[in-house]
Amino acid sequence: MVCPLPIETEIGRLPPLNPEERGVSRRLAERIADEISRSGGAIDFSRFMELALYSPEFGYYTGGRQKFGAAGDFVTAPELGNLFARCLAHQIAEVLRGLGGGAVLEVGAGRGLLAADLLVALDALGSAPDQYYILETSAALAAQQRETLTARAPGVHQRVRWLQGWPDRLQGVIVGNELLDAMPVQRFCITRSGARLIGVGWRDGKFVEQVHATPAPDCCEFIQGLELPVGYVSELHVQAQAWVRSVAEVLDAGLVLLIDYGFPMHEFYHADRGQGTLMCHYRHRAHGNPYVLVGMQDITAHIDFSAIARVAQESGLDVLGYTQQAPFLLSLGLMQIVEAETQESLAEQLALAQQVKKLTLPSEMGELFKVIALGKGIAPPLSGFRLSDHRGRL
Repeated sequence: MVCPLPIETEIGRLPPLNPEERGVSRRLAERIADEISRSGGAIDFSRFMELALYSPEFGYYTGGRQKFGAAGDFVTAPELGNLFARCLAHQIAEVLRGLGGGAVLEVGAGRGLLAADLLVALDALGSAPDQYYILETSAALAAQQRETLTARAPGVHQRVRWLQGWPDRLQGVIVGNELLDAMPVQRFCITRSGARLIGVGWRDGKFVEQVHATPAPDCCEFIQGLELPVGYVSELHVQAQAWVRSVAEVLDAGLVLLIDYGFPMHEFYHADRGQGTLMCHYRHRAHGNPYVLVGMQDITAHIDFSAIARVAQESGLDVLGYTQQAPFLLSLGLMQIVEAETQESLAEQLALAQQVKKLTLPSEMGELFKVIALGKGIAPPLSGFRLSDHRGRL
C-alpha cells in the first residue's frame, strides 16, 4: 500500500537543472527504476538513498558536480575558514601526545579543507601525525582533495595517503565531520497494524513511497518500545551503527571524533517530530522530498546519538564525551585563537567574527551540531568537554 506522507515539493520553487544535469538525473532515475522492477516493484528506502547518493558515476557524492561551499548545495564548518580545524587540532594533538604518536584518519573529507587545515595546525602545534589517511571512495572528490592539500598545506601534504577501505589496524584519531548524516537510513511509519518499514516504488514515471506489508523483525521490537502514535514517521540509522562497529574492530587505541547534527533518542523520537528528520539540500535550499532532483541533491537525516553511543559501548568503545559544538570549540580555545590574531586587517577580523558566529550561535551550528567522542585506551577527561559534557543525556 502507498504511505500517505506529505512529501510533495513544488519543483518550480527550486533552481532549475541545466540540460546536462537533467540528463544525469534522468539516467540515475532510470537505473533506480530498473532495480525496483527487478526487485519485484519496490526497494527499501535505505537502498534508494544509497543509489541516489553513491551510485557509480551518477550518484550525488560520486559524480563531479560542485557540492560544497557557496557554489554548491550547503556549507560545512571547514568551508567557513580554518578556526574549526585549529580548535580540533588541539584535541587531536592532546590524544596523539597521550598515545605517544599515531595516525589521523578522516572519513568523508569533502573537498579536503579540513584535512589541509588540520595538517597545518597540527604541524604548528608540534604534533603532526605519523600519517594522515583519507578514506575516500569517490575519484572526483579524491582529485579535489589532492588539489586542496597541495595548495593549502605545502610542506605537510605529503603525509596524506588515500584509502578506499579500512586499514587492518589503527592507533590514533578517526575524524568524521558531517559524515554519519549522509549514510543511508531506513524509514518507518506506524500503522494501525504496527511498525512498518517504508519502501520506494516507481509508478507513472515517478518514485512513490510504499509501506511493507510485513514488519521487519530486526527493528520491530525497538520501534515498538518507543510507543509512537499511528502516523508517526522517522528513521533508523542502521548503516551508521554498522560503521561504528567497523571502527571498533579497526581501532587498537585512540579516539573517534564525530561532529554532526542530531539529538539523543528521547529528542530524536519526540512526539513533535512526527515526520522524521529527513532533509534534502539543493543549491542552499532545504526541502523534504528525496524523490526529485535525483543525484543532484543531498539527502540527509539527523543522528540518534543515543543509538551511536549504545552500539559503541556494545562494540568495546568507551563514550568519552558528548556535547554541543559551541562549548566543544570554546573549550578548545576558540576565543583565544581569535584574540591572538591581532595583526589581521579589519576585513580579516570581521571574517573571523563571522566564523565564530556561524560555529557557535544557537541559531547557526552551535547548538544543533553535536560532538561525540568514542575511544579505546584513553582516559577522560578530554579537553573539548571541559565546559560541557552531556553523556548523561544519552
